[in-house]
Amino acid sequence: MAVMSPLKGQSHFHSLTKKFLPYALYALLPIALFRLYFHPFTLPQSTTDQLPYNNRIILTTTTSSSSFSKGTSKEEMAYQTPCDYSNGRWVHDKKGPLYNGTTCGTIKDGQNCISHGRPDLGYLYWRWQPSKCKLPRFDPNTFFHLFSNKHIAFVGDSMARNQLESLLCMLATASNANLVYRDGEDNKFRRWHFASHNITISVYWSPFLVRGVEKSKTGPDHNELYVDTVDERWGADLDHIDMIVLSIGHWFLHPAVYYESGPALGCHYCPGLNHTEIGFYNVMRKAIKTALKTIIERKGANGNGIDVFLTTFSPSHFEGEWDKAGACPKTKPYKEGEKMLEGMDADMRAIEVEEMEAAKVNAKQFEGLRLKILDVTKLSLMRPDGHPGPYMYPFPFANGVQERVQNDCVHWCLPGPIDTWNQILLEVIRKWSIQSRREE
Repeated sequence: MAVMSPLKGQSHFHSLTKKFLPYALYALLPIALFRLYFHPFTLPQSTTDQLPYNNRIILTTTTSSSSFSKGTSKEEMAYQTPCDYSNGRWVHDKKGPLYNGTTCGTIKDGQNCISHGRPDLGYLYWRWQPSKCKLPRFDPNTFFHLFSNKHIAFVGDSMARNQLESLLCMLATASNANLVYRDGEDNKFRRWHFASHNITISVYWSPFLVRGVEKSKTGPDHNELYVDTVDERWGADLDHIDMIVLSIGHWFLHPAVYYESGPALGCHYCPGLNHTEIGFYNVMRKAIKTALKTIIERKGANGNGIDVFLTTFSPSHFEGEWDKAGACPKTKPYKEGEKMLEGMDADMRAIEVEEMEAAKVNAKQFEGLRLKILDVTKLSLMRPDGHPGPYMYPFPFANGVQERVQNDCVHWCLPGPIDTWNQILLEVIRKWSIQSRREE
């Protein structure tokens, strides 16, 4: 029997392989591509050791308990980013206000624009957007948490009262306050208490912050100010106040005689009186300086501490003279660049900012004192549409358009742009609270 050589069989096998291998490859290639397209391989995750060019930690919206303990929470990152709330623009907001004229019982009648029949409600649907940060919507529960067992005082003129009533209305969406004290003409001194969190909120009428005698029908026809003596109607209560918000400006425009250390210093618009005309700018500066100095010395001496805010001047928007049928008919905010901060509005704001900065330096000698300017001048200037105008009275055109209708173009409708002041106030306090926790 002939024996077949294994090499010969192997040679025959190789020839077959050579012949059919290309066809097999052509057949397998489409199958492989089909598999990769519909079922791609998952590569193992790379570790940071494999990425030496980028070792940054990227924070996501989900944080573990360990990240909070290391101080990298989203809330604390927001604290580390400083924000200038004074620069920004008004943007349209579909959400609208937290409250309306029927859900809040503390709105002064002259600022209840909705109940008084103002027909255009577009002014309610704008929010302030700072240029380089976010301003959260006001959260009353956050406020209650931060101010439990504290006494907050608004001190100043009718703008202080306007801001106070805005705050009470926003808080009323979560809890109602009890009016526990009232005194003075037009309820100029009032106090509310939130029993749920033991929070007291007061308003003190003090249009100059320093001691003054207001003009009256039975007294002088001008105001009298004593610029080196604080108004003790609020000064005497400082030991029981944890946060104070000061707001003045418009009353310094009225005729007045000024006194300092006894004799008359001069006057503003006082024809017929034997006093030197000195204007009101420097007097307003002295009044702010006296008020801040008194707060710092009294609260610093007893070591109780206090938070101090000074709300900057809020411009009026009369088109024409206020006492000669001047009105504020606009229904939308000014656009950026359409209205500039200048003249008296800019000068009064500058005085307030400068005096607050000087007071901060003075306060450094004591612990527990935090001072902050609440700079609302620009954002308020941009809102000529936010005033009551003729709707300071109920339905002023019910009997047709009158030849002369008085307008209020100084105060703000509630709800309205002034609610933003308290949004900023709460956000500053919230960031201070985060800072305090970090320092513990």
